[in-house]
Amino acid sequence: MCAMMRADHLTFLRRAIRRPALLATPFVTGSRLARDIARVIPQGSPSTVVELGAGTGAMSDPIRARLAPGARHLAVEIDPDLVAHLRETRPWLELVQGDALDFTALLDEAGIGTVDVVICSLPWALFPAAQRRALLHDIAARLAPDGAFSTITTWMALPDRVRDLRGALGEVFDEVVETATVWLNPPPARLFVCRRPLVRPQQAQ
Repeated sequence: MCAMMRADHLTFLRRAIRRPALLATPFVTGSRLARDIARVIPQGSPSTVVELGAGTGAMSDPIRARLAPGARHLAVEIDPDLVAHLRETRPWLELVQGDALDFTALLDEAGIGTVDVVICSLPWALFPAAQRRALLHDIAARLAPDGAFSTITTWMALPDRVRDLRGALGEVFDEVVETATVWLNPPPARLFVCRRPLVRPQQAQ
């Protein structure tokens, strides 16, 4: 493991121990899963991508690798220590310290209208159902018609919370695909990849 990866893991572990209600897991997203979730971005794309829950940058690196020069990659992270870590280790990242639940306001402040891809590692199981649905509604409302949303769900999540998430996704996306489990990810996890948003911007008010 390279020095940066060790620093990423140690930083995340320390924050997870201190703030378990915020981070939900002590593990950084594994490299394979991070690459899998980034593949929703076309290679060499000039897209506008929003990353929710940037953590220590495990997904930021493969996202960057798929973007063309001039593309926009906005990363949102709420934890101040993780934000400081990202600013030190990934100074190229357009980073916002904020709550993903304020999705619409954060995009407005960043001058972003329509988004091509939203990539998310938020701990959905920790959110009340109403907050999950409100955030997903806001995400769908800002996606381009041919845009995509991809999020992680782990096997640590309670089955009823996963079912609720799947149902909430189906309310705002026409297509919801669940991928195969990546068993080597710590903890094992899979993705929901969603396309064709059913919510338009004027409905978000």
